[in-house]
Amino acid sequence: MLKEIKSGFSLIETIVIVAVFSLAIGAVFGVIYYFYRGQGYILEQVLAVESARKGIETMVKEIREAQSGDDGSYIIEKADDFEFIFYSDIDKDEAVERVRYFLEGSDFKKGVIEPVGQPVSYPLENEVISILSEYVRNGTQPIFTYYNGDYPEDTQNNPLSTPTRLQETKLMHVYLKINVDPDRAPLDFELESDVCLRNLKTNL
Repeated sequence: MLKEIKSGFSLIETIVIVAVFSLAIGAVFGVIYYFYRGQGYILEQVLAVESARKGIETMVKEIREAQSGDDGSYIIEKADDFEFIFYSDIDKDEAVERVRYFLEGSDFKKGVIEPVGQPVSYPLENEVISILSEYVRNGTQPIFTYYNGDYPEDTQNNPLSTPTRLQETKLMHVYLKINVDPDRAPLDFELESDVCLRNLKTNL
């Protein structure tokens, strides 16, 4: 007498198959998740670098054309490592604006004050501030470095120390270090540029 052969999986076999399938699906979704997470970070880094690059290009143009304020203020008002205040007609409207570039936390910002009144003044409460770049990781590395008209031949007196910057600055170096997350790759992206203040040049 022939025995009837039963087809199908036992309970244990079914549990094993379900477990293996679940692990496989989990691994696939894990790979997809980390892939898109990594791609998102890279995109965020690219956007941050591009924003900083455009900010530096604009800043360099404005600094190059710096001039005396409409109230008679000297071209440079403040020259610190992480803050630079100067006067320039940045919007080409025949009025000279007070422009401030500064670092606040990890944000690199720009503040602009339009001249008002007669006699002309630059009320601090009128300053309009915008963020040029986020994720700035300069640490103790200055954003702004200042040089006199004898640089690069004169390395003894350059870069300029704080007391001499206002009157002696003719050339500036701008440096930004960008990283969305400094705890993971890629490494910091560095942006830098030199700019000569045309109205302060003495070697024409």
